[in-house]
Amino acid sequence: MSTRLRGPLLAVLFLCLSPAVAPAASLLVPDSSAMAVGAAMPMPSGHREFCLAHPQECGPVVAADPIEMTPARWRTIWKVNRAVNATIRGRTDMEIFGREEVWTYPDTEGDCEDFALLKRRQLIEAGFPEADLLMTTVRLEDGSGHAVLTLRTSDGDYVLDNLENRVLPWRETAYDYVRRQSSANAGLWLSIENGGGTRLALESVSKSN
Repeated sequence: MSTRLRGPLLAVLFLCLSPAVAPAASLLVPDSSAMAVGAAMPMPSGHREFCLAHPQECGPVVAADPIEMTPARWRTIWKVNRAVNATIRGRTDMEIFGREEVWTYPDTEGDCEDFALLKRRQLIEAGFPEADLLMTTVRLEDGSGHAVLTLRTSDGDYVLDNLENRVLPWRETAYDYVRRQSSANAGLWLSIENGGGTRLALESVSKSN
């Protein structure tokens, strides 16, 4: 996702691959609002290949309401987000594989979507519902592509991001939100109608496929 860079290459690489330095983690997370999803959209090409390799992770999931967060659950969310950001070295797909849009679980290095995939897997293993952990594609302010993990909660949607060690309400990020996985089916992607990305949806599909 993040290898489709627009603008000065080094500046965007720095943005995509370097997490912001966050203040000490606080469990007093402000309320968010929920993303409004709309029509089905083509899945990103990298996720399509990922699903061919991991079909068990790309089908219907157990229905669940947005999770009600507790202090213990927030601690787990913060721990996973910061640990993955700290242990995985950010590199582009082109640098690692010699081609773009390779979605995979990283061992020591990975691109934006790889960070998100690993966080999703670890949180599912920690007991969070698959329906509340959704891969999401966005546009940075310069128009380049990026991927994050959306956490659905009863207080709204939050974002786990390799560029940010804090877990922020999605409205507090500077992104245009384009599409995300369906909470009912991990192999289905839906447009995000209230994320500023609806107007970029067709452009996003053409650039990432």
